[in-house]
Formats: sequence, C-alpha cells, structure tokens
Amino acid sequence: MQVILIENVKGLGKANDTIEVKGGYGRNYLLPRKLALMANASNKKIAAEIVAQANRREEKVLSQYEGLVEKINSEVIKVGAKVGTTGKIFGSVTNVQLAEAIKKATGEEVDRRKITITSEEVKQLGEYEAQLVLHPKVKVDFNFEVISE
Repeated sequence: MQVILIENVKGLGKANDTIEVKGGYGRNYLLPRKLALMANASNKKIAAEIVAQANRREEKVLSQYEGLVEKINSEVIKVGAKVGTTGKIFGSVTNVQLAEAIKKATGEEVDRRKITITSEEVKQLGEYEAQLVLHPKVKVDFNFEVISE
C-alpha cells in the first residue's frame, strides 16, 4: 500500500514522502490518525505542490541569509566591554553581547543561540573568532574585536 505522509513519522519518513507500507499498518494506524493519505493521483499532485512551495520558501530564506552573511563579512564587529587597568575585561564577552554587536553593525537581528565563540574565552581586549549558524546550509565564520567602553 502506498501512502503520502502528512507529518514526520519516526522510523518511517518525513512529511510529503511517498512510502510503501503494509496494508494493515496504513489502514489501521496511519490513515485513522491522519498521519498519511492514500497515494492516489490527486494526492500526489497536492504533495508535489506542497514540496515545490516549501522549496521556494527555503530558497527565499537562504537568499536572505546569504545577504546577512555578506553584511557580517563586510562589517567589523566591535564589542564594547568594561576593562580594568591591566587590560582584562570584567567578566567575559558572551553570545548575547555578540548578538547585540551584530545587530548594531548590520541592522539585522540574530538569535544568540546560533552564535558559537570558537576561540578561547574572551577575557581580554583583542580579536577573536566566532561562528554563526543561520541554517544547516549557511554557516559563517567571522572575526570580532573587543574594545574598551
């Protein structure tokens, strides 16, 4: 029996996949729980259109992310921190401060959870590296500079 999955089903497939299942499993589990549809011609066309729309949305989002990557690479990200007399920072620079600095430099808001500081802990003035993962296909490594406020 061929069915088109409506939702992701663990161990079976992702949404809009056309799969082959045993008749009883499809009729008694997948169809009544609205996890799948019968794979007839009209449902296949609907699933193909849904996949095409999702691909167009994905391309649009990826192009927006590519624009953000270009902005980040073209700008110098500067993070201000309070510094003692020896040049050490009070505390350390965090993802939150880095996200705010990116917003200030590029005008684009970035989720702090997507930023990873790849160099050692930021406890002194200087240049450091970080990585921003906007999408599994779009990652950007960038340098940022810690300056005194």
